[in-house]
Amino acid sequence: MVKDVLKLLLYDWQNRDLPVVLPRELDIDKYIKMKLNKVIVLNGFRRVGKTYLLMHVAKELLKTNSRRQVVYLNFEDERIPLKTEFLTELIPTIEEMWGEAPKYLLLDEVQLVPNWSKWVRRIYDQYNIRFFITGSNSKMTTVGIPTELRGRFIEKHIYPLNFREYLQFKKINIEVENIEYNQRVKSKLLKHVGDYLRIGGLPEIVLSQDEDFNELVQGYFRTVVSRDIIELHNIQNVNGLKALLKILLNSKEFTVNRIFNVLKSMNHEIGKTTLQNYIGYAHDAFFLNAVEAFSFKVVKAELHPRKVYFVDNAFIKFLSTKLSDDKARFFENSVAVLLQSKTEELNYFKTLNNQYEVDFVIRDHDKIKQLIQVCSDISNSKTMEREIRAFAQAQGELKCKNHLLINADTDKTEKVNWFGKKIEVRMIPLYRWLLEY
Repeated sequence: MVKDVLKLLLYDWQNRDLPVVLPRELDIDKYIKMKLNKVIVLNGFRRVGKTYLLMHVAKELLKTNSRRQVVYLNFEDERIPLKTEFLTELIPTIEEMWGEAPKYLLLDEVQLVPNWSKWVRRIYDQYNIRFFITGSNSKMTTVGIPTELRGRFIEKHIYPLNFREYLQFKKINIEVENIEYNQRVKSKLLKHVGDYLRIGGLPEIVLSQDEDFNELVQGYFRTVVSRDIIELHNIQNVNGLKALLKILLNSKEFTVNRIFNVLKSMNHEIGKTTLQNYIGYAHDAFFLNAVEAFSFKVVKAELHPRKVYFVDNAFIKFLSTKLSDDKARFFENSVAVLLQSKTEELNYFKTLNNQYEVDFVIRDHDKIKQLIQVCSDISNSKTMEREIRAFAQAQGELKCKNHLLINADTDKTEKVNWFGKKIEVRMIPLYRWLLEY
Protein backbone atom coordinates (compact mmCIF):
# COMPACT_ATOMS: atom_id res chain seq x y z
CA MET A 1 0.00 0.00 0.00
CA VAL A 2 2.73 2.47 0.99
CA LYS A 3 4.70 1.60 -2.15
CA ASP A 4 1.64 2.17 -4.31
CA VAL A 5 1.14 5.66 -2.84
CA LEU A 6 4.84 6.42 -3.30
CA LYS A 7 4.80 5.33 -6.93
CA LEU A 8 1.72 7.47 -7.60
CA LEU A 9 3.36 10.52 -6.02
CA LEU A 10 6.61 9.98 -7.89
CA TYR A 11 4.78 9.68 -11.21
CA ASP A 12 2.86 12.86 -10.35
CA TRP A 13 6.16 14.62 -9.74
CA GLN A 14 7.47 13.49 -13.11
CA ASN A 15 4.54 15.16 -14.88
CA ARG A 16 3.95 18.16 -12.65
CA ASP A 17 4.10 21.69 -14.04
CA LEU A 18 6.12 23.89 -11.74
CA PRO A 19 4.56 27.23 -10.77
CA VAL A 20 5.94 30.63 -11.66
CA VAL A 21 8.19 31.68 -8.79
CA LEU A 22 8.62 35.38 -8.13
CA PRO A 23 12.13 36.39 -7.00
CA ARG A 24 12.80 37.30 -3.38
CA GLU A 25 15.75 38.86 -1.57
CA LEU A 26 16.80 35.50 -0.16
CA ASP A 27 20.12 34.11 -1.29
CA ILE A 28 18.87 30.53 -1.60
CA ASP A 29 21.05 29.91 -4.64
CA LYS A 30 24.20 29.92 -2.51
CA TYR A 31 22.92 26.78 -0.75
CA ILE A 32 22.29 25.12 -4.11
CA LYS A 33 25.84 25.85 -5.23
CA MET A 34 27.65 25.11 -1.98
CA LYS A 35 30.03 22.15 -2.15
CA LEU A 36 29.68 21.16 1.49
CA ASN A 37 26.78 18.71 1.93
CA LYS A 38 24.48 20.10 4.61
CA VAL A 39 20.78 19.59 5.21
CA ILE A 40 19.23 22.94 4.28
CA VAL A 41 16.27 23.78 6.52
CA LEU A 42 13.84 26.51 5.46
CA ASN A 43 11.57 27.33 8.39
CA GLY A 44 8.98 29.97 9.13
CA PHE A 45 5.31 30.71 9.57
CA ARG A 46 2.79 29.03 7.30
CA ARG A 47 2.13 30.81 4.01
CA VAL A 48 5.32 32.88 3.99
CA GLY A 49 6.36 31.16 0.75
CA LYS A 50 8.54 28.22 1.81
CA THR A 51 6.98 25.87 -0.75
CA TYR A 52 7.60 28.36 -3.54
CA LEU A 53 11.22 28.65 -2.43
CA LEU A 54 11.49 24.85 -2.73
CA MET A 55 10.00 25.18 -6.22
CA HIS A 56 12.71 27.74 -7.00
CA VAL A 57 15.33 25.27 -5.76
CA ALA A 58 13.75 22.55 -7.92
CA LYS A 59 13.79 24.74 -11.03
CA GLU A 60 17.44 25.63 -10.53
CA LEU A 61 18.45 22.01 -9.97
CA LEU A 62 16.43 20.78 -12.96
CA LYS A 63 18.51 22.96 -15.25
CA THR A 64 21.29 20.38 -14.92
CA ASN A 65 19.48 17.34 -13.48
CA SER A 66 16.53 15.15 -14.41
CA ARG A 67 13.35 14.74 -12.36
CA ARG A 68 14.61 11.32 -11.32
CA GLN A 69 17.59 13.02 -9.73
CA VAL A 70 15.55 15.81 -8.12
CA VAL A 71 12.52 14.58 -6.15
CA TYR A 72 9.98 16.80 -4.37
CA LEU A 73 7.33 15.64 -1.86
CA ASN A 74 4.84 17.68 0.13
CA PHE A 75 3.93 15.91 3.37
CA GLU A 76 0.75 17.92 3.75
CA ASP A 77 -0.59 15.95 0.77
CA GLU A 78 -3.54 14.02 2.22
CA ARG A 79 -2.50 10.92 0.28
CA ILE A 80 0.69 10.54 2.29
CA PRO A 81 0.36 8.35 5.40
CA LEU A 82 2.22 10.15 8.17
CA LYS A 83 4.06 7.03 9.25
CA THR A 84 7.77 6.31 9.51
CA GLU A 85 7.22 3.39 7.15
CA PHE A 86 6.53 5.85 4.34
CA LEU A 87 9.99 7.40 4.68
CA THR A 88 11.61 4.00 5.12
CA GLU A 89 10.21 2.87 1.76
CA LEU A 90 11.03 6.08 -0.13
CA ILE A 91 14.58 5.41 -1.33
CA PRO A 92 14.04 1.66 -2.05
CA THR A 93 10.94 2.52 -4.10
CA ILE A 94 12.82 5.16 -6.09
CA GLU A 95 15.67 2.71 -6.71
CA GLU A 96 13.17 0.05 -7.78
CA MET A 97 11.47 2.44 -10.23
CA TRP A 98 14.46 4.27 -11.65
CA GLY A 99 17.46 2.09 -10.85
CA GLU A 100 19.26 4.61 -8.66
CA ALA A 101 18.79 6.89 -5.67
CA PRO A 102 18.11 10.60 -6.31
CA LYS A 103 20.77 13.26 -5.94
CA TYR A 104 18.41 15.75 -4.29
CA LEU A 105 15.40 15.36 -2.00
CA LEU A 106 13.11 18.37 -1.49
CA LEU A 107 10.78 17.60 1.42
CA ASP A 108 7.99 20.00 2.38
CA GLU A 109 6.83 19.85 6.06
CA VAL A 110 8.58 16.52 6.61
CA GLN A 111 8.52 17.08 10.39
CA LEU A 112 4.92 15.80 10.34
CA VAL A 113 6.27 12.23 10.04
CA PRO A 114 7.39 10.45 13.23
CA ASN A 115 11.16 9.81 13.45
CA TRP A 116 11.80 11.94 10.34
CA SER A 117 15.09 13.25 11.70
CA LYS A 118 16.51 9.77 12.37
CA TRP A 119 15.58 8.79 8.83
CA VAL A 120 17.19 11.92 7.36
CA ARG A 121 20.35 11.21 9.39
CA ARG A 122 20.51 7.61 8.13
CA ILE A 123 20.00 8.57 4.49
CA TYR A 124 22.39 11.50 4.86
CA ASP A 125 25.10 9.15 6.13
CA GLN A 126 24.36 6.26 3.75
CA TYR A 127 23.81 8.11 0.45
CA ASN A 128 25.31 11.15 -1.17
CA ILE A 129 21.94 12.92 -1.24
CA ARG A 130 21.41 16.65 -0.72
CA PHE A 131 18.38 17.59 1.40
CA PHE A 132 16.26 20.74 1.24
CA ILE A 133 13.46 20.58 3.80
CA THR A 134 10.86 23.00 5.21
CA GLY A 135 9.03 23.26 8.49
CA SER A 136 6.44 25.48 10.18
CA ASN A 137 7.30 25.06 13.84
CA SER A 138 10.20 25.09 16.27
CA LYS A 139 11.12 21.47 15.50
CA MET A 140 12.89 22.98 12.51
CA THR A 141 15.03 25.56 14.31
CA THR A 142 18.54 25.56 15.71
CA VAL A 143 17.05 25.13 19.18
CA GLY A 144 14.45 22.50 18.30
CA ILE A 145 16.22 20.39 15.67
CA PRO A 146 16.77 16.84 16.96
CA THR A 147 20.20 15.83 18.25
CA GLU A 148 20.91 13.46 15.37
CA LEU A 149 21.03 16.36 12.89
CA ARG A 150 23.12 18.75 14.97
CA GLY A 151 26.12 19.93 12.98
CA ARG A 152 24.63 18.57 9.75
CA PHE A 153 22.15 21.30 8.89
CA ILE A 154 21.94 24.99 8.01
CA GLU A 155 18.84 26.92 9.08
CA LYS A 156 17.32 29.72 7.00
CA HIS A 157 14.32 31.45 8.56
CA ILE A 158 11.78 32.77 6.05
CA TYR A 159 9.76 35.88 6.87
CA PRO A 160 6.85 37.55 5.05
CA LEU A 161 7.73 39.88 2.18
CA ASN A 162 9.63 43.00 3.12
CA PHE A 163 8.48 46.26 1.51
CA ARG A 164 10.91 46.03 -1.41
CA GLU A 165 9.68 42.51 -2.15
CA TYR A 166 6.09 43.68 -1.74
CA LEU A 167 6.62 46.27 -4.48
CA GLN A 168 8.23 43.65 -6.73
CA PHE A 169 5.33 41.23 -6.25
CA LYS A 170 2.90 44.04 -7.06
CA LYS A 171 5.01 44.97 -10.12
CA ILE A 172 5.36 48.51 -8.79
CA ASN A 173 8.42 50.45 -9.87
CA ILE A 174 8.99 53.73 -8.06
CA GLU A 175 12.06 55.89 -8.52
CA VAL A 176 12.84 57.05 -4.99
CA GLU A 177 15.82 59.22 -5.87
CA ASN A 178 14.94 62.88 -5.27
CA ILE A 179 11.48 61.78 -4.16
CA GLU A 180 11.22 64.75 -1.82
CA TYR A 181 10.97 67.01 -4.86
CA ASN A 182 8.31 64.97 -6.64
CA GLN A 183 5.10 65.13 -4.66
CA ARG A 184 3.14 62.97 -7.09
CA VAL A 185 5.61 60.09 -6.87
CA LYS A 186 5.92 60.49 -3.12
CA SER A 187 2.15 60.37 -2.66
CA LYS A 188 2.02 57.19 -4.71
CA LEU A 189 4.77 55.62 -2.60
CA LEU A 190 3.07 56.60 0.66
CA LYS A 191 -0.15 54.99 -0.54
CA HIS A 192 1.70 51.72 -1.15
CA VAL A 193 3.33 51.98 2.30
CA GLY A 194 -0.13 52.39 3.81
CA ASP A 195 -1.40 49.34 1.93
CA TYR A 196 1.63 47.32 3.04
CA LEU A 197 1.09 48.29 6.67
CA ARG A 198 -2.55 47.29 6.42
CA ILE A 199 -2.42 43.96 4.56
CA GLY A 200 1.13 42.89 5.43
CA GLY A 201 3.54 40.76 3.43
CA LEU A 202 2.11 37.25 3.23
CA PRO A 203 2.55 36.43 -0.49
CA GLU A 204 -0.91 35.00 -1.19
CA ILE A 205 -2.60 38.07 0.30
CA VAL A 206 -0.26 40.45 -1.55
CA LEU A 207 -1.08 38.73 -4.85
CA SER A 208 -4.80 38.39 -4.13
CA GLN A 209 -6.97 40.11 -6.71
CA ASP A 210 -10.37 39.92 -5.05
CA GLU A 211 -9.14 41.63 -1.87
CA ASP A 212 -11.03 39.22 0.32
CA PHE A 213 -8.19 39.51 2.78
CA ASN A 214 -10.27 38.85 5.89
CA GLU A 215 -11.25 35.35 4.74
CA LEU A 216 -7.64 34.47 3.90
CA VAL A 217 -6.30 35.73 7.23
CA GLN A 218 -9.02 33.93 9.19
CA GLY A 219 -8.11 30.73 7.33
CA TYR A 220 -4.40 31.11 8.12
CA PHE A 221 -5.22 31.71 11.77
CA ARG A 222 -7.47 28.65 12.03
CA THR A 223 -4.81 26.48 10.41
CA VAL A 224 -1.92 27.56 12.61
CA VAL A 225 -4.04 27.26 15.75
CA SER A 226 -5.39 23.80 14.89
CA ARG A 227 -2.33 22.19 13.27
CA ASP A 228 0.68 23.89 14.82
CA ILE A 229 -0.62 24.43 18.33
CA ILE A 230 -3.66 22.30 19.26
CA GLU A 231 -2.81 19.08 17.38
CA LEU A 232 0.96 19.34 17.81
CA HIS A 233 0.77 19.89 21.57
CA ASN A 234 -2.45 17.98 22.26
CA ILE A 235 -4.19 21.02 23.75
CA GLN A 236 -7.36 20.11 25.65
CA ASN A 237 -8.52 23.59 26.67
CA VAL A 238 -9.16 24.81 23.13
CA ASN A 239 -11.51 27.63 24.12
CA GLY A 240 -9.02 28.92 26.68
CA LEU A 241 -6.23 28.89 24.11
CA LYS A 242 -8.31 30.83 21.59
CA ALA A 243 -9.33 33.36 24.26
CA LEU A 244 -5.65 33.83 25.16
CA LEU A 245 -4.68 34.48 21.53
CA LYS A 246 -7.52 37.01 21.15
CA ILE A 247 -6.27 38.85 24.23
CA LEU A 248 -2.73 38.96 22.83
CA LEU A 249 -3.99 40.17 19.45
CA ASN A 250 -5.59 43.11 21.24
CA SER A 251 -2.56 43.88 23.40
CA LYS A 252 0.67 45.75 22.91
CA GLU A 253 2.25 44.24 26.01
CA PHE A 254 1.35 41.64 28.59
CA THR A 255 2.23 39.88 31.81
CA VAL A 256 1.15 36.35 32.61
CA ASN A 257 -0.51 37.58 35.82
CA ARG A 258 -2.59 40.13 33.93
CA ILE A 259 -3.71 37.60 31.31
CA PHE A 260 -4.46 35.05 34.04
CA ASN A 261 -6.80 37.52 35.74
CA VAL A 262 -8.51 38.53 32.49
CA LEU A 263 -9.12 34.91 31.50
CA LYS A 264 -10.39 34.12 34.99
CA SER A 265 -12.91 36.95 34.66
CA MET A 266 -14.03 35.29 31.40
CA ASN A 267 -14.50 31.95 33.22
CA HIS A 268 -11.42 30.35 31.67
CA GLU A 269 -9.52 28.51 34.38
CA ILE A 270 -5.95 28.22 33.06
CA GLY A 271 -2.94 27.92 35.34
CA LYS A 272 -0.07 30.37 34.94
CA THR A 273 2.39 27.66 33.90
CA THR A 274 -0.07 26.46 31.25
CA LEU A 275 -0.49 30.05 30.05
CA GLN A 276 3.26 30.38 29.64
CA ASN A 277 3.29 27.12 27.71
CA TYR A 278 0.49 28.28 25.40
CA ILE A 279 2.33 31.52 24.64
CA GLY A 280 5.46 29.48 23.98
CA TYR A 281 3.56 27.23 21.57
CA ALA A 282 2.34 30.28 19.60
CA HIS A 283 5.93 31.51 19.48
CA ASP A 284 7.15 28.08 18.34
CA ALA A 285 4.63 28.24 15.48
CA PHE A 286 6.29 31.55 14.44
CA PHE A 287 2.97 33.34 15.00
CA LEU A 288 4.18 35.84 17.57
CA ASN A 289 7.27 37.07 19.34
CA ALA A 290 7.22 38.16 22.98
CA VAL A 291 10.01 40.73 23.36
CA GLU A 292 11.51 41.17 26.81
CA ALA A 293 12.84 44.32 28.42
CA PHE A 294 16.62 44.64 28.39
CA SER A 295 18.61 44.90 31.57
CA PHE A 296 22.15 43.99 32.47
CA LYS A 297 20.52 42.17 35.39
CA VAL A 298 18.17 39.34 34.37
CA VAL A 299 16.01 39.71 37.49
CA LYS A 300 15.20 43.34 36.65
CA ALA A 301 14.30 42.47 33.06
CA GLU A 302 11.75 39.93 34.27
CA LEU A 303 9.93 42.57 36.33
CA HIS A 304 8.66 44.30 33.20
CA PRO A 305 5.86 43.25 30.83
CA ARG A 306 6.72 41.62 27.54
CA LYS A 307 5.78 43.41 24.31
CA VAL A 308 4.01 41.26 21.75
CA TYR A 309 4.57 41.41 17.99
CA PHE A 310 2.97 39.26 15.33
CA VAL A 311 4.53 37.70 12.25
CA ASP A 312 2.47 39.93 9.96
CA ASN A 313 0.36 43.08 10.27
CA ALA A 314 -2.58 41.32 8.58
CA PHE A 315 -3.32 39.44 11.80
CA ILE A 316 -3.58 42.68 13.77
CA LYS A 317 -5.71 44.29 11.07
CA PHE A 318 -8.21 41.48 10.57
CA LEU A 319 -8.21 39.62 13.90
CA SER A 320 -7.85 42.43 16.43
CA THR A 321 -10.89 44.36 17.63
CA LYS A 322 -9.05 47.11 19.50
CA LEU A 323 -5.97 47.63 17.32
CA SER A 324 -7.33 47.01 13.81
CA ASP A 325 -7.05 50.70 12.90
CA ASP A 326 -4.12 51.62 15.12
CA LYS A 327 -1.62 53.24 12.76
CA ALA A 328 1.03 53.44 15.46
CA ARG A 329 0.69 49.70 16.08
CA PHE A 330 1.09 48.92 12.39
CA PHE A 331 4.22 51.10 12.28
CA GLU A 332 5.80 49.41 15.27
CA ASN A 333 4.89 45.84 14.32
CA SER A 334 6.26 46.21 10.78
CA VAL A 335 9.53 47.57 12.19
CA ALA A 336 9.70 44.71 14.72
CA VAL A 337 9.28 42.03 12.05
CA LEU A 338 12.00 43.51 9.84
CA LEU A 339 14.37 43.92 12.79
CA GLN A 340 13.73 40.31 13.84
CA SER A 341 14.66 39.16 10.34
CA LYS A 342 18.10 40.76 10.77
CA THR A 343 18.94 40.14 14.42
CA GLU A 344 18.30 37.41 16.97
CA GLU A 345 18.78 39.73 19.93
CA LEU A 346 15.90 42.20 20.11
CA ASN A 347 14.64 43.91 23.25
CA TYR A 348 12.98 47.07 24.44
CA PHE A 349 14.14 49.25 27.34
CA LYS A 350 12.55 50.84 30.37
CA THR A 351 14.51 53.63 32.08
CA LEU A 352 15.36 53.22 35.75
CA ASN A 353 12.44 55.32 36.91
CA ASN A 354 10.10 53.52 34.46
CA GLN A 355 9.11 56.92 33.13
CA TYR A 356 10.42 56.43 29.60
CA GLU A 357 10.62 53.59 27.16
CA VAL A 358 12.76 52.88 24.10
CA ASP A 359 10.94 50.68 21.61
CA PHE A 360 13.89 48.61 20.40
CA VAL A 361 17.37 47.87 21.69
CA ILE A 362 19.68 46.36 19.09
CA ARG A 363 22.54 44.57 20.74
CA ASP A 364 25.32 42.06 20.33
CA HIS A 365 25.21 40.17 23.61
CA ASP A 366 25.68 42.92 26.24
CA LYS A 367 27.02 45.50 23.80
CA ILE A 368 24.30 47.97 22.82
CA LYS A 369 24.60 48.87 19.13
CA GLN A 370 21.53 51.04 18.50
CA LEU A 371 18.42 52.46 20.16
CA ILE A 372 15.30 52.79 18.00
CA GLN A 373 12.07 54.65 18.60
CA VAL A 374 9.03 54.25 16.33
CA CYS A 375 6.50 57.08 16.28
CA SER A 376 4.00 57.57 13.48
CA ASP A 377 3.48 61.27 14.25
CA ILE A 378 6.15 63.54 15.73
CA SER A 379 4.54 66.81 14.63
CA ASN A 380 3.39 67.45 18.19
CA SER A 381 6.14 69.10 20.26
CA LYS A 382 5.25 67.12 23.39
CA THR A 383 5.52 63.86 21.47
CA MET A 384 8.94 64.84 20.13
CA GLU A 385 10.02 65.85 23.62
CA ARG A 386 8.99 62.44 24.97
CA GLU A 387 11.04 60.61 22.33
CA ILE A 388 14.15 62.75 22.93
CA ARG A 389 13.87 62.37 26.70
CA ALA A 390 13.72 58.59 26.33
CA PHE A 391 16.89 58.63 24.20
CA ALA A 392 18.65 60.95 26.66
CA GLN A 393 17.82 58.79 29.66
CA ALA A 394 18.69 55.56 27.87
CA GLN A 395 21.96 56.99 26.57
CA GLY A 396 23.10 57.58 30.12
CA GLU A 397 22.08 54.14 31.32
CA LEU A 398 23.09 52.03 28.30
CA LYS A 399 26.07 54.09 27.06
CA CYS A 400 24.77 54.11 23.50
CA LYS A 401 24.77 57.24 21.31
CA ASN A 402 23.34 55.68 18.17
CA HIS A 403 19.71 56.88 18.13
CA LEU A 404 17.21 56.30 15.33
CA LEU A 405 13.69 57.73 15.28
CA ILE A 406 11.50 56.10 12.64
CA ASN A 407 8.52 58.30 11.86
CA ALA A 408 6.04 59.14 9.11
CA ASP A 409 7.76 61.89 7.14
CA THR A 410 10.65 63.69 8.85
CA ASP A 411 14.09 63.06 7.37
CA LYS A 412 16.93 64.81 9.19
CA THR A 413 19.60 64.51 11.85
CA GLU A 414 19.20 66.73 14.87
CA LYS A 415 21.56 67.53 17.72
CA VAL A 416 20.05 68.68 21.00
CA ASN A 417 21.16 69.35 24.54
CA TRP A 418 18.99 67.83 27.22
CA PHE A 419 19.88 68.69 30.81
CA GLY A 420 23.53 68.85 29.90
CA LYS A 421 23.42 65.69 27.75
CA LYS A 422 24.29 66.02 24.08
CA ILE A 423 21.93 63.91 22.01
CA GLU A 424 22.15 63.25 18.26
CA VAL A 425 19.06 61.71 16.73
CA ARG A 426 18.73 60.41 13.20
CA MET A 427 15.13 60.82 12.07
CA ILE A 428 14.04 58.77 9.08
CA PRO A 429 10.66 58.28 7.43
CA LEU A 430 9.30 54.75 7.62
CA TYR A 431 9.11 54.44 3.83
CA ARG A 432 12.80 55.24 3.47
CA TRP A 433 13.81 52.92 6.30
CA LEU A 434 11.73 50.07 4.82
CA LEU A 435 13.42 50.59 1.44
CA GLU A 436 16.95 50.90 2.79
CA TYR A 437 17.17 48.54 5.76
